[in-house]
Amino acid sequence: MQIWVDADACPAEIKSLLFKAAKRTKIKVTLVANQPLSVPRSDYIDSLLVPHGLNVADQKIVELAQTGDMVITADVPLAAQVVEKGVQALNPRGTLYTHANIGERLALRDLLDDLRGEGQITGGPAGFNAKDRQEFANQLDRWLTKAQKTSSK
Repeated sequence: MQIWVDADACPAEIKSLLFKAAKRTKIKVTLVANQPLSVPRSDYIDSLLVPHGLNVADQKIVELAQTGDMVITADVPLAAQVVEKGVQALNPRGTLYTHANIGERLALRDLLDDLRGEGQITGGPAGFNAKDRQEFANQLDRWLTKAQKTSSK
């Protein structure tokens, strides 16, 4: 059981929560990025540097993640790929991607991309805030609790 982080765009606050959780629960956290990252020294925290290129980090995560793992990403297509593979995915704002909601999330993402392309929507998502952080922490805690129960069986 492991947590994979699509780290290039992951908020620092989320990374910090993940580092604390890794040390507390002894569940490995791996940050995947196309630029070098600074991570705390720990047997449970590391980073994986991938070459620059479109979706290279995403494809590495899809390749390495296994059933029982968690992927942290705001990238809906990446979330869809790992959910299809039987891996859980969690948005840094606390949304858990599931088989039940990923199709809707992809459709909404595509619609918003089209509207942005046509100039009908010019802004992006609201800034990351304390409510997002708390929702993420709650979802992560639920997953960690379940993961620890599963691994102790």
